[in-house]
Amino acid sequence: MYPDRKNPLIVQGDSTILLEVLNPVFEGARDSLLRFANLEKSPEYIHTYRLTSVSLWNAASSGMKVSDIKGELKRYAKYEIPPNIFIQIDEWLTRYGRLRLLRTDNHLMLKADDPDLFLEITRNIRIKKYIYKEVSDTGALLVEWSRGQVKKECIDLGYPVVDMAGYSHGDPCGFDIKDRISFREYQRDSISVFMNYEKTGGSGVIVLPCGAGKTIVGMGIMEQVGETVLVLVTNITAARQWKRELIDKTTISEREIGEYSGEVKEVKPVTIATYQILTYRERKGGNFIHLEVLNKQNWGLVIYDEVHLLPAPVFRFATEVQGKRRLGLTATLIREDRREKDVFSLIGPKIYDMPWKVLEKQGWISGVTCTEVRTELPREEMQRYALEDNRERFKRASVNKNKIAIIKFLLSKHKSDNILIIGHYLKQLECIAEQWDLPLITGRMKNTERDKFYEMFRRQAIRILVVSKVANFAVDLPDANVAVQISGTFGSRQEEAQRLGRILRPKKSKKAFFYSVVTRNTVEAAFAEKRQLFLTEQGYSYEIISAEDLLQKTAGLS
Repeated sequence: MYPDRKNPLIVQGDSTILLEVLNPVFEGARDSLLRFANLEKSPEYIHTYRLTSVSLWNAASSGMKVSDIKGELKRYAKYEIPPNIFIQIDEWLTRYGRLRLLRTDNHLMLKADDPDLFLEITRNIRIKKYIYKEVSDTGALLVEWSRGQVKKECIDLGYPVVDMAGYSHGDPCGFDIKDRISFREYQRDSISVFMNYEKTGGSGVIVLPCGAGKTIVGMGIMEQVGETVLVLVTNITAARQWKRELIDKTTISEREIGEYSGEVKEVKPVTIATYQILTYRERKGGNFIHLEVLNKQNWGLVIYDEVHLLPAPVFRFATEVQGKRRLGLTATLIREDRREKDVFSLIGPKIYDMPWKVLEKQGWISGVTCTEVRTELPREEMQRYALEDNRERFKRASVNKNKIAIIKFLLSKHKSDNILIIGHYLKQLECIAEQWDLPLITGRMKNTERDKFYEMFRRQAIRILVVSKVANFAVDLPDANVAVQISGTFGSRQEEAQRLGRILRPKKSKKAFFYSVVTRNTVEAAFAEKRQLFLTEQGYSYEIISAEDLLQKTAGLS
């Protein structure tokens, strides 16, 4: 019966939803909410979610209807749901699909579902400049190059556009996945959803955990599209990893794969470029010269790896390649700059999302024990801390020398494991590497040197790496099973996703452990709470333990 006082959800009139953690049906309610709401806070007992236009439009793009979302809220509601919430859901969800982009007689057409909406949109000063000709009271032809701009302007007005205008074909580039490679069921499903033109319009974002095989999914889609491909990645390490995977798992030859980076400028049927090179310009205010070079190529597919990290200038590129099929790959759609609407309109909606805990239960990614270790700031540091601004306070708390004792304990506890010590501040990392004579990988190191250490770690010639944020993204270290995070980038949930992802690949016998070492009663602790949202969002619980309690366990350890 609805409502039911035994249920865990309290839906409030301001679009927030409170979820009781200790309720027996917490997990079911959480998994349901994540399909159409955003997690905002996750303290011990009550988690807070929020309904937003984009969260509901993503739900709609995945096939959820108004009745589905209302039904899920009623299913778990403890009290009566405020009537305005149902009205708001109706308002946002019924806006999805009211505007469409179509191709008619080789022209691009914006089509509304009724004349009043058509007038509202086409008379808007930000949109009417793109209209070439009105052909009816619900349809207008657009100038061809305006496809991305119109979609962006419309979503800013509150009306997402379903783009069914189709795509121009790139040059042929056929290859096959090698016979020894088999797709997991969820990988096949995500490829199928992307290729289902009628459902998605032909472009969109696939959300899979780190270690779940996003690169394999990308290659499967490349195989089915069978045309030239531009793959955009976070750094050179990721670019070369994509190249290795393509050569290893497909029939494409090495000479058909080009790297376009700060070190190499090759344009080939499959070109792998870094975000950094696309955003390069010779002077402030100058042209993005490499972006212009790549934009002139006849791509059939553009893949945005780690789409949540897409730099702002690359959104311009995304606007200009709307005639090409676009695939976003990511472990999380969270963007620290809050540009989720731009991802939705210019790359595509979220079309597939497989929860981390589901894949863990199926054995495709490792189970992880998450622990936050809280330590004190040394007494002699407290007065300096009190007189500093928040940025300086954050750094002082992050590089807290009391963290060294915790690292020593964890290295002893996990001496037979494969450990990544991850941090943000280079001097702190240098101190740790020097103290234990460990290899240190930073952005200053040449890529050839980085690759050498990564390969030694894969072969277990070394078992511990100290790494800066350059190892956050697209580094394949499948045997890493312990991550010790000693400092991070303020409250970045996306960074938490990537760092946790370093240890998620399944291991034959070893469990995975994720430690965050935090200075209590400081701004670092406040930012850590935000980072923990990601763990909660993915279904992980985490233990909070004091350094004092942890270090009491050192008996018998050296």
